[in-house]
Order: sequence, then structure tokens, then C-alpha cells
Amino acid sequence: MNIKITLFTISDFSELFGLWNSSPGFKQGLRSIDDSEAGIARFIKRNPKTCFVAEENGIIIGGILAGHDGRRGYIYHALVHSDYQKKGIGKLLADAACEALKAEGITKAGMLVFASNQQGNAFWESQGWHTRPDLVYRNKSLDDNNR
Repeated sequence: MNIKITLFTISDFSELFGLWNSSPGFKQGLRSIDDSEAGIARFIKRNPKTCFVAEENGIIIGGILAGHDGRRGYIYHALVHSDYQKKGIGKLLADAACEALKAEGITKAGMLVFASNQQGNAFWESQGWHTRPDLVYRNKSLDDNNR
């Protein structure tokens, strides 16, 4: 296996979006505006050095979006194709994102994982990410078209 971790660019969008949509359970977290090509392009413009893809033989098999607000880092849309899971690729992506956030001066990061995503939660726990039972996550849609 010859895995290459590279910075995500908007030219990778179609392939990574296809991977997101082909993964059971992952699609439920995608938003029509935020996760469109234009939405991801805005995110990449704001966070050009913190998002990565994993490739094997030029084919994207995983990706991670990470960004920050100048104070805290956040991990979004981390996924490895099911045929490549449990081979250390998720760790490579997570490490790349965390190192990139640290290089930007970020000292703490967070993420959201669906409670029903047992495999994902087990992975992140094994990587040293902990739950915060003292917090309640809230959100509000600012655009009714963002489904």
C-alpha cells in the first residue's frame, strides 16, 4: 500500500464528495449549501493549510477537513473509504490536520461525531479525543435552504 497524504484543494472536491456520499451514515451530516463545492471552496480559502486527502495510486481514499477561528481548531468531515479502514490512514489524516493546526498556533481542537457512529467514536477515543459530558451542543440554521 502506497498512501500519500496531500493538502486538499478544491480540484479534489468531486472525488471526495463522491466518497462522502457513498459512505453509509456519513451523508446524514452533509448540508446542501455548506458542503456544496462553493461552500467547501469558502472553507478551503479560509483554511488553506489544514485540510488533507489520502490517496493511493492517484485515487482519493480518505480526507479530513480542519480549520480554526484563530482560537480553537475544529475537525470536520473525516472519512476513510471502508476498504482502507483499520490500516492507519485515519491516524495519518488526523495527525496531519492536528500538526497543521498546531503550526497555525492553535493549542486545542474539537469535533462533533454522531453518537450513533460507534466506529468513528471508538477511533477518535483511541486517538486521544475525549467526550465533554459537561457541554450541550446547539445549532441553528441561518438559511432554510441549507438542508
